[in-house]
Amino acid sequence: MEVNIRMSNDELIKLVDQLRSHSKEITWIEFKKNDATDNQRLGRYISALANAANIARVPFAYLVFGVENDTWNVVGTTYNYFSRKEKGSDLDFYIHKGLSPSVFFEVFPCDYHGKKLTVFKIPAAANIPVEFEGVDYIRIDSHLTELKKFPQHRRKILNSGTDWSAETVEGATINDLDMEAILKAKEVYKEKNKNQRFYKDIDGWSVETFLDKVKVTANGKITNTALILLGKYEAAHFINPHVTQITWKLDAEEKSYEHFGMPLFLEVNYLLAKIRNIKYKFFPENQLISVEVVKYDNEVILEALNNCIAHQDYSKNSRILVTEKVNKLVFESAGGFFEGKAEDYFSGEVTPKVYRNTWLKDAMVNLNMIDSMGYGISKMYRSQRERYFPLPDYTKSTDNEVVLEIYGHSIDENYSKLLIENNDDLSLTEVVLLDKVQKKQEINDAAAKLLRSKGLIEGRKRHYHISSSVASITGKEKEYLQAKGIEDEYCKKIMKDYMLKFNGGQRSDFDNLLNDKLPDVLNEKQKKDKVKNLLQAMKRNDEIYLDEKIWRLKS
Repeated sequence: MEVNIRMSNDELIKLVDQLRSHSKEITWIEFKKNDATDNQRLGRYISALANAANIARVPFAYLVFGVENDTWNVVGTTYNYFSRKEKGSDLDFYIHKGLSPSVFFEVFPCDYHGKKLTVFKIPAAANIPVEFEGVDYIRIDSHLTELKKFPQHRRKILNSGTDWSAETVEGATINDLDMEAILKAKEVYKEKNKNQRFYKDIDGWSVETFLDKVKVTANGKITNTALILLGKYEAAHFINPHVTQITWKLDAEEKSYEHFGMPLFLEVNYLLAKIRNIKYKFFPENQLISVEVVKYDNEVILEALNNCIAHQDYSKNSRILVTEKVNKLVFESAGGFFEGKAEDYFSGEVTPKVYRNTWLKDAMVNLNMIDSMGYGISKMYRSQRERYFPLPDYTKSTDNEVVLEIYGHSIDENYSKLLIENNDDLSLTEVVLLDKVQKKQEINDAAAKLLRSKGLIEGRKRHYHISSSVASITGKEKEYLQAKGIEDEYCKKIMKDYMLKFNGGQRSDFDNLLNDKLPDVLNEKQKKDKVKNLLQAMKRNDEIYLDEKIWRLKS
C-alpha cells in the first residue's frame, strides 16, 4: 500500500484539529501514543472503528498515532506503519489479509507543527460487520470489545446497507419489459411450485400480480431487478451507467466474441448455446447403442452464469466476462465475495447471512435460477468431483472480482472405443479417466484410487501410466514398456556387466548407462535417485563395494 498524496499536510492538520474538537466519547475516533498498540491489536481497532462508523452513520472512522488518548494533546510519534513487519511479511499485507470484507483504508503521514503523526482514514462498514482474523469488534465507551456481545449493534450494521437491485426506476413501466421473458418466467415459476397449494391460481394471475409475487417488481413499480432479468434490450438506458451485459469470448484455435444483454433471464440460455460443449459420440462394435460424453455439465455452466448475475457488484459498471479456452471456461464478475470465501461453501453446510443484491437474489430464487442456501458452489463442486474432473477453481479471485475456472475434457474416440469393446466391466467414467492417463494429463487422488483399485493404472502420483492389461487391450504395449521401464534386476545386470568389462565405474557412468532405459515418466533427478538406490541395494547384498568413488564387483 502506498502513501496517499491526495490530502495536503495543511488539510491533514485541519482534519486532526477537527477530530480533537469532538467529544471524547465519540466511538469512531481513536487516538494513540507512540507504542499504544501491537500489530494484532491494530487490526482489531480497524475492525472496531469501521463498525463504529457504520453505527454512527458517518462515512469514515479515524485512528491517529501521536496524540494522547486521555488528554488528546499532540505529542508526536515514531510509529511507521509501512516499515513494520508481521509473520515475515509487510504489516500492510498482514492487516489487509486479516480483514473481511476488505477495507480500503488509507494511511497518511502528517507533520503537525514539527511533530510527526500517522493518520488512518477507515471507511465505515457497509451492510456487513468487518472482522479481523475471523472476529468482529466494536468500540463501546472507548473500550475495544467483541461485537457479538452487542447483538443490537450487529443488527443495525446488517440492516444499514442499501440494495441497488431493489431500487425502483423512475420512468420505467411494464412496457419496458420483454413479454416473451415474462411468459417463460411464469412457466418456470409454475413448474417450480407445482406442489404448492396456490399452484392452481397461477394461471389466473395478471402479469402485474405475477411480477410482484416473484419479487421482480415492487408494488407494481419497475425495479433494477426487473430490468436485469426481464427488461427489453433497448431499455438498458434506464440503468446506465450500470452495465447488465455478459460477454462471451472464444480464446482457442479460433477467436470470436458476442455480447448478451437484457433480458438476462433468457440470454443466459443463448450464451450457453454458444459454448462449444462438444459431444463425443462413438459406436463400440459389441454394443447396440452409441456412447456419448460431453465436455461440460450444462447445469454447472448455468449455475456459474447465474451466480455471476446474482452477486455481481453493479456499482462497478462492469460487464460479466465468460472466456472459453481449449480446456476450461473462465467466469469473471465484479466485486469480491460478499461474505466469506469460496471454500466456505464447498460443503454446502454454510448459508450466507447477507447478500450484495438481496432483491435480485430473491427474484432469481423464485425463478429457479439459483438457490439461497449457499448450495450453488457446492453443486458445482460435487458435479466436477463425481465426474472426476478438476474442482472449480476460485484461486485467481481478488478483493475486486470473482474469477471461477471450470475445467472440461477431451477424449481420443478410437482409444476409448477399444476400451469399451474389450472390457465390459469398464464404466464410461473409467474410460474417460484412462484416456486422460494415456495422454499424460493429471487426475485427482480420488480418480487414481478408483483406477488403481481395479488394476487399471500403475505408477506414482503425477506419473501414473496404464497397466499391462489396459495396454494389451488397446495395443499400447510399447508405450507401457516405455512408461514402466525395465525391471530392477535387469538394471542391476547391466551395471554389473559394465563393472566387469571396465573394472568398475563411477556413479555418473551408471547414470548415463541407464538414462534411456528407465521409465519416461521419471525426470532426471528421479532417474539419478533410482540409480543410487539400485547401487545401494547391491552394496547391501554384498555384491559390489565403493573404492574411492569407483563402484567395483566383489570377487
